[in-house]
Amino acid sequence: MLELQIENIQNQFISTRKIDDNTMVLFIGPQHPSSGHMRFIVKVDGDIVTEVDPDIGYVHRTMEKLSETKEWVKDTVLFERLAILDAGNISLGYVLALEKLLGIDVPPRALYLRTILSEINRIASHLYGMGILAIMLGSSTGYMWFFGDREVPIELAERMSGARLTHSYHIPGGVRRDVPKDFFDELERGISYIERRLKEYEIMFVNNPVIRSRLENVGVMSKEMAVSLGVVGPNLRASGVSYDVRVEEPYNAYTEIDFEVPIYKEGDCLARVMQRVDEIRQSISMLRQLSKKIPDGPIFNEKYMKQFTKIMKDIYDAEKRVKLPASFLNLKPQKGTAYSRIEASRGELFYYIESSGDLKPYRVRVVTPSFRNSIILKYLPVGYRLADLVAIYGSIDYFPPEADR
Repeated sequence: MLELQIENIQNQFISTRKIDDNTMVLFIGPQHPSSGHMRFIVKVDGDIVTEVDPDIGYVHRTMEKLSETKEWVKDTVLFERLAILDAGNISLGYVLALEKLLGIDVPPRALYLRTILSEINRIASHLYGMGILAIMLGSSTGYMWFFGDREVPIELAERMSGARLTHSYHIPGGVRRDVPKDFFDELERGISYIERRLKEYEIMFVNNPVIRSRLENVGVMSKEMAVSLGVVGPNLRASGVSYDVRVEEPYNAYTEIDFEVPIYKEGDCLARVMQRVDEIRQSISMLRQLSKKIPDGPIFNEKYMKQFTKIMKDIYDAEKRVKLPASFLNLKPQKGTAYSRIEASRGELFYYIESSGDLKPYRVRVVTPSFRNSIILKYLPVGYRLADLVAIYGSIDYFPPEADR
């Protein structure tokens, strides 16, 4: 009777297959386990993981191909759907590449505003990732803290752009709107609150003995392993590699501010969490510098401002808000190719775009940090216990919609 019950449970709820006396195959997913749909095909000997096949692609939306069917400016709205909590960074990469093809410059104030949104997004994205990890480990308090505090950077982004998540803020030649007069006071209050909370996160979550026992010395990725797998972003830096596109190939206003690139040598799940906590501290420091140094001036390329109608000009003068000229739907970048690299919240984001001189892109290629980091899931859990799989998965901050595109 007991065997029948176990068999029924396996058939109904857990997909398993025994392939010999020692090895069992588990199918985990593709239901939404935490941050998006994917499946793990896991072989275990007892509760020791012997092989993992990450089965990705369940939220593939043909974004690259879709972009070839839309006018150039419409793709800025399309691509930010890759990772809505990091929409500012994700769409920025596409706009930077497009501006190279168009051969246009961006006013200094707009560069600062772009950088401010990038760092606000980074804080929100890291809090999201830590919240997901917390609930995967069973810490509902951690989940509620991180997701509750995530509202602070989301509201700041909304004050800048008018939208909580899909900001559509970056446009070729500048940004859509300037910030309200009292924005920098709100920014200081918001980041001061997050700064205070970082200390409390360490007490409540990071140094909680139960959480620490699940993360410390678990999922250790050596520096050599991280480099050979092509890992990017906080996961790479948590394995002792100091590499950040904001330093290696600066863009926007990152050349105007001082910041450190924190690294950890341990390479375990705990180091990946602490890496994100330290990166939030750096983002707070950057935002304070940017708010003090931001210059006055236009937020949109003067070449395009000359195309404003009277109504557009009145709106811009009164509200510092850009209404796109009709010519933006007829953008025809010169025939050629361009690329861009930026440091998105989860790591290096790469765009390649190709123009045939037409109204729509001939080819767009996007390599996202979650796609680059997906290979970790194949190699890192092997040799650890099955219960460690969720800790490793959560600590990597893998986001399936961003990887699948």
